[in-house]
Amino acid sequence: MKKAAFHNLGCKVNAYETEAMQEMLEKAGYEIVPFKEGADVYVINTCTVTNIADRKSRQMLHRARKLNPEAVVVAAGCYVQAQEGKEIDPCIDIVIGNNHKKDLVHILEEYKKERLVEVEDIGRTREYESLQLTKTGEHTRAYIKVQDGCNQFCTYCIIPYARGRVRSRELNDVAAEVRALAENGYREVVLTGIHLSSYGIDFDGERHLLELIRAVHEIDGIMRIRLGSLEPGIVTEEFAKTLASMPKFCPHFHLSLQSGCDATLKRMNRRYTSGEYYEKCVLLRKYFDNPALTTDVIVGFPGETEEEFEQSLAFVDKVDFYETHIFKYSKRAGTKAAAMPDQVDEQVKTARSAAMLELNERKQKAYEASFIGKEVEVLIEEEAVIGGRNVQTGHTKEYIKIALEKKENLKNCVVNLQIENDSQIIH
Repeated sequence: MKKAAFHNLGCKVNAYETEAMQEMLEKAGYEIVPFKEGADVYVINTCTVTNIADRKSRQMLHRARKLNPEAVVVAAGCYVQAQEGKEIDPCIDIVIGNNHKKDLVHILEEYKKERLVEVEDIGRTREYESLQLTKTGEHTRAYIKVQDGCNQFCTYCIIPYARGRVRSRELNDVAAEVRALAENGYREVVLTGIHLSSYGIDFDGERHLLELIRAVHEIDGIMRIRLGSLEPGIVTEEFAKTLASMPKFCPHFHLSLQSGCDATLKRMNRRYTSGEYYEKCVLLRKYFDNPALTTDVIVGFPGETEEEFEQSLAFVDKVDFYETHIFKYSKRAGTKAAAMPDQVDEQVKTARSAAMLELNERKQKAYEASFIGKEVEVLIEEEAVIGGRNVQTGHTKEYIKIALEKKENLKNCVVNLQIENDSQIIH
């Protein structure tokens, strides 16, 4: 029996694809082993979102070659897709671009000790790559890829070039996978994609994410539905009102922001103003009681003055996010922003990041503290030892992590409990 080892880099979509490829090889008779010495095949699902991601991808490919010089080293995904037409690193035996991961078993069968390259012009393809899962690395929550590609072309982002245009998965195919996962005991699903808000626009020019959520909500066995990152434009009165009427839907919204300054948003090509973004947050809070709003913010984007940063910081403060993921702007070769004038000094980026991080810490603690004294619903996921205590941990619908001291094993069960003090919250 041949042995295969996998390593994933990057986002939740990449993680889904890695697990799907792993399941394909298992069904084909491979033994899946840790990413150590002794594998016959090493598959690295690469990332290219930043220059650092490129470097990590190269490092893992070289590490695989060192682990077993005789093994077949497979480079899959975004890094090699973005390298299309460029010289291929000699440590790689097989190159699989996006939209060819489904062919992994066949490609390995065809490999005859001569380099194989399966990369197409991803910007021209309109076919959604069919991958499926019946199990995942987690035992209670399953991430499900429903969409690929992006049509936005933000000036700092390479992803449209690595992932292509928007391609959506058929609703019935998603529902079938969710049913199979429910039958295998999964209680929570997270619908994810490269640009989730665009789900279905390639069908007929209209967004169909709400329709997809409705279909998943009807599936027996699934108790919770979460969404991956959303663009603010998808939040309408109908969208918020409909989701609020669904008992299984988790009031946890990751609304991508990137900057709270309109001038910076325009240079980023983000297609909304801070005022429009704020209206969407107000709308969500109109229909949901204290929902968790989380976001991403880039500091030090080219041309960001001190005044613009202060506007962004003040806006993040005003919105009152539960969690803000802060990124120092990093040049990505091949994007418009990399060639923009007025690149911000690294020390300035670091200082701005620290200010955002301090604000995030305060907001996070305040949001979590607002649940003390309230009853919450928790999906128990695993056992752990925290501060010398044997506990079981899980997440509320808002994705607050909770510790529960119970002797009976409640894994994969949903329990209602009152948060009595801060010690029950895992920060």
